Amino acid sequence: MKKSFLILMIAGFLVIGLSEIQAQTMQPKLNQVELMKQFIGTWECELSKDTILTIEFSPLGSGIVAKAEVTTKGKTLDELVQLWGFDEKTNNEVIVQLWKSNPNLRMLTGWWTSKNTAQVIPYQNLSKPEDATETVNSELKTPDLWIETHSFNGKVVAVFKFIRIKK
Repeated sequence: MKKSFLILMIAGFLVIGLSEIQAQTMQPKLNQVELMKQFIGTWECELSKDTILTIEFSPLGSGIVAKAEVTTKGKTLDELVQLWGFDEKTNNEVIVQLWKSNPNLRMLTGWWTSKNTAQVIPYQNLSKPEDATETVNSELKTPDLWIETHSFNGKVVAVFKFIRIKK
């Protein structure tokens, strides 16, 4: 009887202990809409000597409108418009973009993996993100510094450093 009671006590402590360990390791669900708003404002990235990418993110309802311009020596080379929104069904952000120089509409999807890191992939890879050949990983190092790493087939092809412009 004592042996059975001891086994029950040990089993009980294990169950309680395991649930406590699991509760400590579970992360709270990230608020994707609120995290997306960290980009609101104007950012600049030096693409090359005298060539600047400027992006202005403006709130629109629960989403964002992004307008970008690539300039060199004051002359506009290209323009981009993006619309960011949150899709509750997939729990992901959806980004639709159109470049002035390219008539093809592009759809992307993304999600925050932590309070300061996010990943973006082509929308067609939403059901199997591991199959995406293109990925963009963003990290907000500080509220005024954002690093964007572009990879293709698992290899980094470009890293961009964006600085928030104070107005």
